[in-house]
Amino acid sequence: MPVWIPVLLALAAWTVYIVDRLLDAHTALRSSDLSGLRERHRFHYRHRRALIPVAIAAACAAICIVFTFMPWAARERDSILGLAALAYFARVHAPRTPAGGLPCLSRLLRKEMLVGLLFTAACALPAISRAAPHISSVPWPVFGTAALFTLLAWLNCHAIDRWEVGEHEKGKLMILVPACLLAFAGLMLAAILSSTQTRPAALVVAGAVSALLLALLDGLRGRLTPLAVRAFADLVLLAPLALILR
Repeated sequence: MPVWIPVLLALAAWTVYIVDRLLDAHTALRSSDLSGLRERHRFHYRHRRALIPVAIAAACAAICIVFTFMPWAARERDSILGLAALAYFARVHAPRTPAGGLPCLSRLLRKEMLVGLLFTAACALPAISRAAPHISSVPWPVFGTAALFTLLAWLNCHAIDRWEVGEHEKGKLMILVPACLLAFAGLMLAAILSSTQTRPAALVVAGAVSALLLALLDGLRGRLTPLAVRAFADLVLLAPLALILR
C-alpha cells in the first residue's frame, strides 16, 4: 500500500480527535455541566491555542494529499465516509433534545459505536478499493474482519468510558465478558479462514489478541494509574503491527 494512505489516515484521525475533544469541552463549558469532562478534554482545552493550529495544519496537509495522490474514483467513495463523519459530529455534538424515539436505536448509535464504525471504515476502504479491480465482489472475509475490528474499536472506547467513570464492582463484568466473547469469536473466525485466507486469518488473530489484552487490562486496572490504563487501552490495539514487522 502506498505510504500516502496511512499518512492520510493518521492526519485525518488526529484532526478529528483534536476537534472532537475541543467540541466536548466547549459543549460542557457552555452548558456548565462538567461531569462528562475527563483529563484528555481538559488537556486539549488548556492547550487549545497550540492544538487548534496543529489541527488546521494536519487537515490542510490531508487535503493536499487527497488532491495530489488520491484517484478521482477513490475521492468519490471516500466522500461518503466524509459525510458519515459529518453525521457523527452532528449526532454527538448537536444540542440535546428531549428523550424520544427508540431506546434501542439510541443505545446503538452511542458515540462509542459510531467511532468504531467510522474508524474501521476509514481503515478498510483503501484495502477494499485497491482489491476491487481484481475481484468481482468484495469477499465475505473482508466484511467479517471489518465487523470484528468495529467491535474491537467500540470495546476500546467503551472500556475507557467505563474505567474513567470509576465503575468497579457494579461494572466489573461489563468489559471482561464482551472482551472474552469478542476474542472467542475472532479465534473462531480465524479458524474458518485459516485454510484458504491465511492473511485475513492472521489479522483476525491479532484482533482477538487485542481483545484478550483489554480483558487482562480490565483485571489489572486497580494496580495502575488512570493515565496508564488510558494509554494501555490504546496500546493494546497495536497487536496487528506484529504482522507488518515480522
